[in-house]
Amino acid sequence: MSADQTAPPVLVIPPQDHEQDEKDEPGKPDSRPQLVLGFIFGIVFGFLLQKGGVANYEVLMGQYLLTDFTVIKVMLTAIVTGMVGIFSMHALGLVKLHVKPTRYAANITGGLLFGVGLGLLGYCPGTAAAAMGQGHFDAIAGIVGLMVGSYVYAQTSDYLSATIQRIGNRGRIMLPDLIGMPVTLFLVIFVSLLASSLFILQRLAP
Repeated sequence: MSADQTAPPVLVIPPQDHEQDEKDEPGKPDSRPQLVLGFIFGIVFGFLLQKGGVANYEVLMGQYLLTDFTVIKVMLTAIVTGMVGIFSMHALGLVKLHVKPTRYAANITGGLLFGVGLGLLGYCPGTAAAAMGQGHFDAIAGIVGLMVGSYVYAQTSDYLSATIQRIGNRGRIMLPDLIGMPVTLFLVIFVSLLASSLFILQRLAP
């Protein structure tokens, strides 16, 4: 480089400042605002689970035996409300969609493990926490299993990422992408079907 040529200025960000900016970024999952929101909505979610009755072992068993349809009613209501709310806010630019990658082998394996645990214990992770909070100490085994399973997954995540998660990896797709349908049209059809199913279920099994 000649003497009259000078290198362009370089902006150097100290590592500590850079790390602090990333840590405090509001949109990051581990930022303080997100943690506070997660804490608040977790309490609200647990409260609604308890008030909806789906933290009761008898209600959950009734769903498995097809004698009590409270659980599926709550789930259908939550899905319809969530779909309309999330996509409406997304259309208004209020939220961003964080679509999880679709990995067939991992999704199927995880679903089978989840189903076996749910069938053996009678609770899913959310209902187990709500059940323990309302004094059903039989859910403690599920909470312990949840923590152990989370630890095992964390320790084997690198191995799983290099093996099972590579099988059938379709990336970040949603059902409208899979069937080639515009999102708005899909929402209209799917929400209508779910709402109709909920209405029929309520009439047949009040």
